[in-house]
This record gives sequence, C-alpha cells and structure tokens, in this order.
Amino acid sequence: MATSVSGRVLISSSGALLLCLFLAPRFIQFLRDKALGQNIREEGPEGHKHKQGTPTMGGIIIMVAFAIPFLILSTRSWPSMGVFLTTVACAVMGFADDYTKIVKRRSLGLRARTKLIVTIAISVGLWWIATHEGHVSSSVLMRPFDFHIDLGPFFVVLVYLVVAGTTSGVNLADGLDGLAAGCVAIALLAYIGITFVSPGDHDLELVAGCLGGACIGFLWFNSFPASVFMGDTGSLALGGALAGLAVMTQTELLLIVIGGIFVIEALSVLVQVFSFRFFRKRVFKMAPIHHHFELEAWSETKIMLRFWIVAAACGAIGFTLYQVSNRDLTKQPQAETTRVAAIASR
Repeated sequence: MATSVSGRVLISSSGALLLCLFLAPRFIQFLRDKALGQNIREEGPEGHKHKQGTPTMGGIIIMVAFAIPFLILSTRSWPSMGVFLTTVACAVMGFADDYTKIVKRRSLGLRARTKLIVTIAISVGLWWIATHEGHVSSSVLMRPFDFHIDLGPFFVVLVYLVVAGTTSGVNLADGLDGLAAGCVAIALLAYIGITFVSPGDHDLELVAGCLGGACIGFLWFNSFPASVFMGDTGSLALGGALAGLAVMTQTELLLIVIGGIFVIEALSVLVQVFSFRFFRKRVFKMAPIHHHFELEAWSETKIMLRFWIVAAACGAIGFTLYQVSNRDLTKQPQAETTRVAAIASR
C-alpha cells in the first residue's frame, strides 16, 4: 500500500512539474501579447521599477499543472477535495484581484470588504467539509504536548484565522522573484511527509505532491530575473492550500512553525504598522521584512536563498515535532492495551 501511494505521489508531482514546464512558455507569451503585466507600487523599493509590465497571473499555470494530475490520480476523497476546492476558491479570488489591478492600472485590486466576505465564505466551506465529511474533530491538538482543546462551535473561527493568516502571509512573501514559490514548495515537502506517516486519507499526499511539483516547475520561470509573477492568483491559492492541509491534518498550530517564514513576514508588517501608528517610528526600513534587507543592499538572490534556508529549517522542525507527537499518540493506545492485559492476567 505504501509503495503504491508513493508511486502515485511521485508520478503526480512529476507530472505537475512537467506540465508547468510545458505550459509556462506559451502562457507567458500569451500574457505578453495581451499586455497583462504587473503594476508596481509607487512606494515600493526603487529597484523594482524595472519589473513594471512583467507578465503576472502565473498562478493560473500552477493551478492547471496541479489540478490535472490530482484529478486523474486521486480517489477524490472528501478531505483532499476540501483542500482542492479551498485552493481553487482562493485562486479565483486572487484572479479577480489581479484582473482588477490590470484593468484599473493600479497596484490595489479588490476592496478589503470584498476579500473579507469571500475569505469567510471559503473558510466556512472548508470547516463544513472538514467536520461533516472529513471526520476532523473540533479539537485543537497542542503538538508536541499531550493535550488538546475542544473549541466546539468556535472551531470555524480558528479555520477562518488559519485561512486568512496563511493566505496573507504567502501573499506578503510574494515580493521577490522566486521567494514565495520556493518557500511554499518547502512547506509542502513537510506536508508530504506528514500526510505520508499519518494513517487515513492518502489523497492528501497527492494534493501536497502535485502542488509541490507545480511550484518547482514554476520556479524555473519565476526565479531571478523572473519571466512571470504568480500574482495573487498564485499566492492566495498556495496560502489556501497550506491552510486546507493544516485543517485536514489537524496541524493548525503546527503550521505556525512549518510556515514560519510567512509568520515572520506577516509579523514584520504588524510590528511596522504598530510602531509607526503609536510611536511614529519605523522598526524596519520597509516592510515586509524582505524589503528591509533589499534596502540594506542585499541582492534578491541572497535574500531568496537565505529565506529558503529559514523555510527549510522551519519545515524540518515542524515535521520533527509532528513525528514526536504522532509517536506519543500511537504509544498511548498500546500502553493502555498492555495495562488492561496485565490486569486481566492477574
């Protein structure tokens, strides 16, 4: 069984990677022909001005390369479809945001209220599938500690926070060539390991594997200097996928570690806003924090590679914590069985 699952994951992830490599050149040329390019913020780093007009909405390539092998090779179980539908819904929201930016020729897309309403709807849908069809409990596991908290009806609030926080974190990280795609691919590698060692639905491995393969294929064209940007279509979709995987594997809190680089990016913005609003002082030269390092004269490739290193460390730590807690949870029933057998033999 493990061999067949591993084979499916390998085939699907390789297929997603090759599809991305095959589709991207044609799609990039299509975007250039239609003049669907990125609008750079006026207040952004000066070095980003030359990126004005670079084809965007490359997240569409990621989604197509991810969806085809997944739908062909998966059994379409409810947990995996919950993650799949969450990813697609976030991609649609991101596409609407990107299209609005291009049509209005400005760096701001959908209204904040519209994004909030759509994110809430996506979160409620993910919560319903997870609890009603995916057999996910409303308890939050405090890994690697041996206790949990039952949120009951408030579990949907946690799901919303996970979806909103992860999509925002990945979106903020998508500010340098190859940064978001590489960091997400690393986090997905951790989830491939988590879903592989976990009992239950192995279609979740296909989700993580297909998305990981698509991200790596996309990096071929998104690495510095980028030929295409993923846009909000890609960043929101990938953030939604990580959130869905976290909910379905009950690693909502562990995602803070696995996606640590996105937490750092989001916290840098919060710290900057808080400090400027209340003290009229900036902690960083510019937020998110990768822009701070740009203004410190770090090259884009140096920032990208060092952030990848941090992401890899976070993913490894997160997977290790999951393994430790999973082993402890496995030992508990065995210990109880041994205790009962000992009592019965007296």
